[in-house]
Amino acid sequence: MTHPDPSAAVPVGEPTGLTAYLAAEDHLDPLLEELGPVQSVHGRLVLAEGPPRPAAWAQNIWYDPVRIPIASIKQGAKALRAIQRNWAPYAAAHHRRTQLIQENLPHVSARPLAFPDPAPTAPLGSWTLLDETTILAAARCSSPFRNGEVVFEENRTAPPNRAYLKLWEAFTLAGRHPGPGSVCLDLGASPGGWTWVLHSLGARVLAVDKAPLDPAIAGLPGVEVRQESAFGLKPAEVGPVDWLCSDVICYPTRLLRLVEGWRETGLVRNFVCTLKFQGETDHATARSFAAIPGSRLLHLSHNKHELTWMLLDPAG
Repeated sequence: MTHPDPSAAVPVGEPTGLTAYLAAEDHLDPLLEELGPVQSVHGRLVLAEGPPRPAAWAQNIWYDPVRIPIASIKQGAKALRAIQRNWAPYAAAHHRRTQLIQENLPHVSARPLAFPDPAPTAPLGSWTLLDETTILAAARCSSPFRNGEVVFEENRTAPPNRAYLKLWEAFTLAGRHPGPGSVCLDLGASPGGWTWVLHSLGARVLAVDKAPLDPAIAGLPGVEVRQESAFGLKPAEVGPVDWLCSDVICYPTRLLRLVEGWRETGLVRNFVCTLKFQGETDHATARSFAAIPGSRLLHLSHNKHELTWMLLDPAG
């Protein structure tokens, strides 16, 4: 008499009542500070009870993860395939076993994105091994990219620094960007990485910084340079702006006052601003940015000890 192989059965995921938050590399601490009490931490993956909480420092949020008991590598892969096709692993431990399970799943392209191509739209789930016989998996996540990491085909010659990747990522996640005829204001523009991005999209750019721009960027057609402080700029003298982009190095409280001043004028349609934290993370000011109606606050995969705040015109 033959007995059925228990590893051949496809286990069903058990609801956990949790939400999982994946921190960016080296940024687990600000995420834990932001979240408050949590259930457990697995490498950079934080599990907390209940529905999703505000979590700007999470590079990817796993919604409604399930716990799947498995008896073998093949059974783990079968259980994931039974839920959906596309999966991205996060391995805090059990790296070899994670790799073997992933190899038994359909291949998901990791080809770098060619900006301004749109973000992928196919559902991409995330999973990890809590131990050798337990998968935690979420079919739905906040980011369409593997572990929230946006990898681009980089331009290693034209931009004067790598800050351009932040603006590429912000526009990709926003699902829109300036185009020909757009009027853009680049605050804290030196040496010109963001100005280069805006110009390459066909926009006219007013670049403002006390420091000079790279001469190759300053000389681009449609780029006007003002070598002065972004905080001394008078909105009425600038006029209507389609995109206000700021990578200014300043305390977040000062940036908040600058943003509020421009918002009060009604001259700006869209904002993309970097909150740069010097020393301790200013969670209170970050929450003030997040509370601005219609806005979005997030940690880009190309941010360092920073957050990116976006406020987009709902009319498009």
